Amino acid sequence: MNDPEVTMLDSHANSDLVAHHKALAAAGAAIRLVMRLPAPLRPIADQVIRAASSVPANLAEGHGRCGRDRLHLWRVAYASAKEVDSHLRLLTATGAVSPSAANTALDRFDEVRAITWRLLNPKE
Repeated sequence: MNDPEVTMLDSHANSDLVAHHKALAAAGAAIRLVMRLPAPLRPIADQVIRAASSVPANLAEGHGRCGRDRLHLWRVAYASAKEVDSHLRLLTATGAVSPSAANTALDRFDEVRAITWRLLNPKE
């Protein structure tokens, strides 16, 4: 019964991380917002896409690690969520994205940051 595929498949059902699911939804919302931005704003849109996709990726990878590796990856996820927040606020200030649409993504990332903060600081 030490077959890695069996072990991995069996463990999948018990390794759910709520922050990861919420981060996927937040990233999807942010990426949809910036997909059709005009050329002058494309570099910021690319940063949003990279940072937004980094959040669930690092949460998932950290969930599979232990010790300092786990905490490091969760800190990177937290920081990437802050980066998305900054870029979306900038794009809102320029009028490139609607405030109501941006607020949905911002609220989702805020929730992800709150959950991630609790993962990083379980005793607070």
